[in-house]
Amino acid sequence: MKMQNDVVPPSSQPAALQPQAQFVTITEEEAGQRIDNYLLRICKGVPKSHVYRILRSGEVRVNKGRIDQMYRLESGDVVRIPPVRIAEKSSQAAVPGAEFAILHEDAHLLIIDKPCGVAVHGGSGVSYGVIEQLRAARPDAKFLELVHRLDRETSGLLLLAKKRSALTNLHEQMRDGLTDKRYLTMVAGDWQNARQHIKLPLHKYTTAEGERRVCVQAGGMESHTVFGLLRKWNKFALLEAELKTGRTHQIRVHLASSGFPILGDDKYGDFALNRALLKADDTRGALKRMFLHAHQITFTHPETGKPMTVNAPLPAECERFLVSLGKPQTTAKR
Repeated sequence: MKMQNDVVPPSSQPAALQPQAQFVTITEEEAGQRIDNYLLRICKGVPKSHVYRILRSGEVRVNKGRIDQMYRLESGDVVRIPPVRIAEKSSQAAVPGAEFAILHEDAHLLIIDKPCGVAVHGGSGVSYGVIEQLRAARPDAKFLELVHRLDRETSGLLLLAKKRSALTNLHEQMRDGLTDKRYLTMVAGDWQNARQHIKLPLHKYTTAEGERRVCVQAGGMESHTVFGLLRKWNKFALLEAELKTGRTHQIRVHLASSGFPILGDDKYGDFALNRALLKADDTRGALKRMFLHAHQITFTHPETGKPMTVNAPLPAECERFLVSLGKPQTTAKR
């Protein structure tokens, strides 16, 4: 983003009324995004309602002409941004920069191993997440965006794009079903089949407390998961889940609705069993997290066009729980 007349961009202005309109020139990396998303990103601290108000009023202009919020920026566009008041942040805690275990990094991609219990982004009662912490740790990064999401209690592979072209390419691959995402999960119950397809329609809703939930419901979004049995014990089974669609909480709800709740799942699991698992007994160790881990992804690199497969090892706490169960009754042939 190039500023005319050495004007400081909105995101780095102090908490005060900016004295004049700013004119920014869109770079190749910034091209392709909608004007509203662009403004929300660079005008940090400005209420979303105000950003849309200045768009509707015509105060934001591109190449001296009025545009609506759906306009997609092109390289070389000159955007007029009117004076805006940046919200005071003195009462808000600064986002602590953090790096995470890196599984792969190049000029286009960053792939990390997200820990359990860390949100991927702020919101819904969470002040900040992985993306905010990484941006804080990498202040010179020109572009860094989540390619996809993981639930807060799910660990494992998380892809981030370092270029807009990579983000667009990977989103197209996911939309067209060209990526292969695999998860490891431990369930309660007497799992029988070596390979099982579960196709159940999923419906999203919000609870009275404002929490997001998903249920199986006729007319819901078509959803398909393939489960493969890896190891089986008397009361538990270790499965690999292959996503054919990517719905919210898909693996968790498909398994719970089929009678095989994921161990430690605090939304759809067996709550009595979860409480019991917090302490070890004479048959197993303790488990104090949800046993769901994104362990492998295969995709085409957005720049080289070559296939890539990246793996994330099973977290130590999950591995210890497996070892504590002893020799499995069944082990799949790989």
